[in-house]
Amino acid sequence: MPEIFIVNPDEIKMKFKQYFPMKQSLLSTLFLLAFILVLQGQENQWNGPSVDLKHGKLKVSDNKRFIIHEDGTPFFYLGDTGWELFHRLDKKDTEKYFENRRAKGFTVIQAVALAEFDGLNTPNAEGNKPLINNNPLTPNEKYFEHVDWVIKAAAEKGLYIGLLPTWGDKWNKKWGIGPQIFNPENAKAYGKFLGQRYKTYPNIIWILGGDRPIELEIHRQIIVAMAEGLREEDGGAHLISFHPTGGMGSSQFFHNETWLDFNMRQNGHSLSYTERYYTTSEDYQLEPAKPVIDAEPVYEDHPINFNPDANGHSTAADVRRPLYWDLFSGAFGHTYGHHSVWQFWIPSRDPINRPLMPWYEAIDQPGAGQMMYGRLLLESRPFLSRIPDNSIIVPDRITSAVPGNGSYRYVATRDQDRSYAMVYVPVGRKFSVRMDAIKGNEVVAWWFNPRNGESNVIGKYTNTGTQTFNTPTPGENLDWILVLDDASKKYPAPGTKK
Repeated sequence: MPEIFIVNPDEIKMKFKQYFPMKQSLLSTLFLLAFILVLQGQENQWNGPSVDLKHGKLKVSDNKRFIIHEDGTPFFYLGDTGWELFHRLDKKDTEKYFENRRAKGFTVIQAVALAEFDGLNTPNAEGNKPLINNNPLTPNEKYFEHVDWVIKAAAEKGLYIGLLPTWGDKWNKKWGIGPQIFNPENAKAYGKFLGQRYKTYPNIIWILGGDRPIELEIHRQIIVAMAEGLREEDGGAHLISFHPTGGMGSSQFFHNETWLDFNMRQNGHSLSYTERYYTTSEDYQLEPAKPVIDAEPVYEDHPINFNPDANGHSTAADVRRPLYWDLFSGAFGHTYGHHSVWQFWIPSRDPINRPLMPWYEAIDQPGAGQMMYGRLLLESRPFLSRIPDNSIIVPDRITSAVPGNGSYRYVATRDQDRSYAMVYVPVGRKFSVRMDAIKGNEVVAWWFNPRNGESNVIGKYTNTGTQTFNTPTPGENLDWILVLDDASKKYPAPGTKK
């Protein structure tokens, strides 16, 4: 399994003094500082492919809650929204982007074959349009040769492509550029074309839809036909889901469709748990059970609720909260996004809703690097038996509810065997938990820091009564995760790579 590359600045200082034992000059001091800063920028990088594709194709777990490989290895879906990837990046920039996301532990890049921003009539970075005469029955071979190359380049990094055949404005314009080009007949043919072309590629997850609602029967027919075309030709080699518009989920339209392997939500660009993010729990409770993921939460540096003048832009803390809200509410993975990256904005390109920086700077914003800590945390404990359980948290005395409203909602998870439990605390303050959430007589408690991936043991407790904990650093945007372990299991420190 891949290891995590961690740099210790103190070790670098000791080595530096070995080679420069005399009093350091200003120049050598500056050199040391620069060297440490460079290496610190590489802390906690993922070493090697992000996913080992040798574990086989993806499938739904037996309990219908997670995604696993053919050999039973759990798959952590850590996505990034690179929607305009095929359209706006050339090969050099694609390599740069993929390497950055591999190093940050992402496992899926969500990208669109027929892109949103005039993806039919504005050529891609290679100078090609995707369709001849905007006809889904006549795909442009040159364009799809570039798509082939991108998917293969992703595989070399251990990255899956969450491949959207088209953005939603091509079947329900609603807003945007369009034009609408799909009907049920050509949608199925286009699905068959893609299914045939990519059936042997190991690193694809099909995502239908593309940010538009199902409003008419014809919309439903188009999506179903495209799914049937994909499945008919790729023979079930790849999973299929549906990406809806903001505040909605695939379950509202297709939950009982046999081709829908897992549900996707777009909980969208609000900061409040009680406004949007509780819906992940609702999808988790549906019958029949299907895995669920939030494929578009609030993006980092995004105008909050699309109104930058009134609300400003979101921060790393704002994107960390949905990560744990969703995961601890039953999601099998999570998708991150950055407002500059999804559109691959550069200064020479028309901006969409005030991006703050070019994409090649935005890929290193702190929230992107912090997503990996959620993956490491959950992979350090039994993975396929995780369930949501907010009853672990002692209710607020005044409201008799789980503590926290709006952006400060607490959530909790545990495994079915009660060998561990975790509580996400989005704001630093005192709270209490039920210690009998853990089955073992002795409970080891840890603090896990979602900002840097570090963990520290708090102590050992009995598994009876309630226990009050006070976060190490009180205050807003200083979130923490309390981890409780059955001491007899001797689990490693939370976030430790197996």
